[in-house]
Amino acid sequence: MHETISIKVDARGVATLTLNRPDKHNAMSALMLAELTQAAADLGADESVRVVVLTGAGRSFCAGGDLGWMRDQMQMDAATRAGEAGKLATMLGALNTLPKPLIGRVQGNAFGGGVGMASVCDVAIGVDTLKMGLTETKLGIIPATIGPYVIARMGEGRARRVFMSSRLFEAPEAVELGLLARAVPEADLDAAVEAEVVPYLACAPGAVAAAKKLALDLGGAATPEAVEMSIAGLTARWETDEASEGIGAFFDKRKAAWVV
Repeated sequence: MHETISIKVDARGVATLTLNRPDKHNAMSALMLAELTQAAADLGADESVRVVVLTGAGRSFCAGGDLGWMRDQMQMDAATRAGEAGKLATMLGALNTLPKPLIGRVQGNAFGGGVGMASVCDVAIGVDTLKMGLTETKLGIIPATIGPYVIARMGEGRARRVFMSSRLFEAPEAVELGLLARAVPEADLDAAVEAEVVPYLACAPGAVAAAKKLALDLGGAATPEAVEMSIAGLTARWETDEASEGIGAFFDKRKAAWVV
């Protein structure tokens, strides 16, 4: 029984994997990371599953990292922090290489790690009212462990428009940046997702898996070296005075020292 996610599989073999912490805007906790990693392994190995739809319960798709998890990391040493960053990297890698089509049903806002989650989907459809943002630099940290997947999705040039500024952007720009394939009215979201799902049901599952692996290989899938670099980069930022000030200011509900 899962505590932070839910999984439902219909008669066609379409699995809906739902981030299920609506009261926390589906913010990622250590438990959610573990449950998502295991879910990716289970769904990948289940021959009855043909397609996976990733979505969130409630108003938000994923608000990024859980505040309690972030607060705990403030008290950790560098090695423990690296381990926590590794959990996020492992989960994203598991979803990214899932040997089934992964369709993002982005029904609400996505920030920080939530943008990373959208980035590992093969295609993501979002509501036209959503906002997104890579908000880490406001806290004195960086979008590190999600970085390999965000850059792969957007390309370096487009990513640099939003990777460092922490500014929020709306659905049309998310489409332009490549994070979303389309943005549609909320009433049309399920139909748009279904239109992405149906073609796969006429395809050979093994061929789909092989084609996805080939696309990842040809496109320069995130390498172990890039993932380790991202973990090291985040761990190093956690050790800085800026991270201490930025995260402290966030919890204290005050402006960080650098805000003008």
